Amino acid sequence: MYYDNYYSTTSTSIDPAVVVAAMIPLLIIGLVMAVLTIIGCWKIFSKAGEAGWASIIPFYNQYILSKITFGNGWLFLLLLIPVVNAIFMIVLMYKLAKVFGHGIGYTLGLIFLPFIFLLIIAFGKSEYQGAL
Repeated sequence: MYYDNYYSTTSTSIDPAVVVAAMIPLLIIGLVMAVLTIIGCWKIFSKAGEAGWASIIPFYNQYILSKITFGNGWLFLLLLIPVVNAIFMIVLMYKLAKVFGHGIGYTLGLIFLPFIFLLIIAFGKSEYQGAL
């Protein structure tokens, strides 16, 4: 009987050390973006008369952000509903730009590059105008 060898003796798997080494720069970039977002939110919360430390507490930071933009913090619960959360987040970014006196350009910036535009609003000349 003839048996054909279908299995190779060479390994084609990737070394785990290579995977970890490739992921380290991505993790560092993600950490830097997260820290910049927290710094921006801290300052924005302070400008709006809220406690800056609220920016580091999950869920509570979204409550405060909804309170700053809509006047009603409990609207943040919409972020827990799939599909609605994406739409609500876009509206939230639009309202955030509006309450600091900016238009659609800042809204797009907040949607696509939040860690940069939050810092621009936080450390720029923008002033909180109250929930609209």
